[in-house]
Amino acid sequence: MSTSTGALHDRLQRGPVICGEGYLFELERRGYVQAGPFVPEVVLEHPEVVEQLHRELVRAGSDVVEAFTYYAHREKLKVIGREGSVEEMNRQALAIAGKVAKSTGTLLAGNICNTNVYEADEPSTHASVREMFEEQVMWAMEADVDYIIAETLDWYGEAAIALEVIAGAGLPAVVTLAAQRDRYLFDGVDIVDACERLSSNGADVVGLNCQRGPATLMPLIDEIRRRIDTPVAALPVPYRTTPAQPTFTALTDRGAKAAAPDGRAFPTALDPFTLTRYECAAFACECQSIGVEYIGLCCGAGPHHLRAVAEALGRDPEASRYSPDMSRHAFYGDDASISAAYRRRGNEF
Repeated sequence: MSTSTGALHDRLQRGPVICGEGYLFELERRGYVQAGPFVPEVVLEHPEVVEQLHRELVRAGSDVVEAFTYYAHREKLKVIGREGSVEEMNRQALAIAGKVAKSTGTLLAGNICNTNVYEADEPSTHASVREMFEEQVMWAMEADVDYIIAETLDWYGEAAIALEVIAGAGLPAVVTLAAQRDRYLFDGVDIVDACERLSSNGADVVGLNCQRGPATLMPLIDEIRRRIDTPVAALPVPYRTTPAQPTFTALTDRGAKAAAPDGRAFPTALDPFTLTRYECAAFACECQSIGVEYIGLCCGAGPHHLRAVAEALGRDPEASRYSPDMSRHAFYGDDASISAAYRRRGNEF
């Protein structure tokens, strides 16, 4: 068992915890993860790239290094014919994250996620899910993680199994659900009610992640915050979702000059919908205003988005050294070092 099982609670006592996520999308953009399967083979093939991204997110303000074991379970690895690599992949991801967490003084989190196996009316799938969670949690426990994140869960039953397995290992649990186009999980449980149940059953932090951008996630987060006393988590995708298209999987770009596959922007043509860093900062301020204690960004976020979140919460992370300073821009700046002639030219652009 971790020797620092109180680390998450101690950190929450000092103010909001910032958690940098979004590894799958960011590493897909960089050319190390294949869109579609989204299996983190990069952990084995290019571990130095994973380590670098962990460090970038910490420099941007993350209080947590989350092991890149999202989709590193048997079902996903089976899709690409690498089920035999499941233990090696998990242990390697945990070792990489542990190295960065130790060297930066940040929290180390294990990770389990939606299995794409669970069916509410098929008990055999419940057993399969439990087995996958148990082995991943065991490897995380052996890596001395501070807590486990169970995320992007869209069945209440699957989330309940995840919480049982984490609690059974004696580790703190952050459980975040994925809100689809309506407010109900796949097994018909209202998502706010689900968070209340998870809180009552001992989850240390509960909330929502992925699928929805801030505009469509935060109304649900506000309801959850009003309903429960447990710390609440909000980790949206950094995309401009709307009530008509509440999830990033629902977004369509009718203005695109080249059609995305199947007419869907998700997952490789979402660029026109991406939030600016300033919108991410506004999201962080909204979280702070309603008392959300665990704040981050999910699929699609880059380190610059997370830095904006950290700065909006009053932090001064290492990467803030490179935050924008347009006063020294060659054409738009007003610093004394910028010539008047160039400032005039800037007005012509």
